[in-house]
Amino acid sequence: MPLDPAAKNVLDLLASAGGTPLHESTPEEGRAAFAGLKLLGGEGAAVASCTNSTYAGVPGITVTPEGDGPFPVMVWIHGGGWVIGSADESISTARDLAAGANCIVVSLDYRLAPEHKAPSAVADCVAAVGWVLDHATEIGGDPARVAVGGDSAGGNLAALVALHYGPRLRQQVLVYPATDLTLSSPSIEENAEGYLLTKASMEWFVGHYINGSGVSASDPSISPAFAADAALAASAPAFVITAEFDPLRDEGEAYAARLEALGVQVTARRFDGQIHAFYSMPAVIPAAAEAVAQTVQILRSAFA
Repeated sequence: MPLDPAAKNVLDLLASAGGTPLHESTPEEGRAAFAGLKLLGGEGAAVASCTNSTYAGVPGITVTPEGDGPFPVMVWIHGGGWVIGSADESISTARDLAAGANCIVVSLDYRLAPEHKAPSAVADCVAAVGWVLDHATEIGGDPARVAVGGDSAGGNLAALVALHYGPRLRQQVLVYPATDLTLSSPSIEENAEGYLLTKASMEWFVGHYINGSGVSASDPSISPAFAADAALAASAPAFVITAEFDPLRDEGEAYAARLEALGVQVTARRFDGQIHAFYSMPAVIPAAAEAVAQTVQILRSAFA
């Protein structure tokens, strides 16, 4: 399909704004630029509260919907290539999921690279989700109904958490996840430039995350595509979203196919015409609202 006009408008707007390409920026510059994209997510749905919290020492935001609990809990892990982004910058997504699925959303602020190399982010997310599984009642949640999800690097971390906790989780939601940090899928080259996330940006992200860490790009502790069959087969049911014009498209779809082949219940959907990061831009890309609505439907079913 052709590029969605709404996505093209975003790309044109960003191009007209100019600025240094991400792969030529410092992490601090990249973080500042990425923070400016928060407006594209809108304010998010109305909820009862958004509270700064910590979970096993990992900071984040607890988003509680209107109504009476105990609520199921969705742990949301933001994207940004393990280098940029924050729970606050993805708050509209957290609010939309909380209100739509009638669940608490725990949105994490895991440690970022290059200050904290791999696998620090993984350790934070595993620890925080473990806290939710054991202590959800302390935030008004139901520890028997916990899901995990995230977009991009957050999808990578969510997949790794799902491998760690297996059937203790009800659902994993992987939005254009980075599953293979070797960057060897065909879509890395096919969509290398022109669609917001570039091959050069991915190399910048992965470099900051793993260079000097002692962890290789193909290590299953950071690349879920290299996980053993047994771990994959035991992981939670998965909803995997990919975008047509995304360097990460093929690795997300390959991961979904492998999960399904191993007997995991998988719902996989490619959003044709879309770019990486569209999911977090419902204020300007209508397909994002459709993607969030499908996520809500799947979460409601998983939590039933």
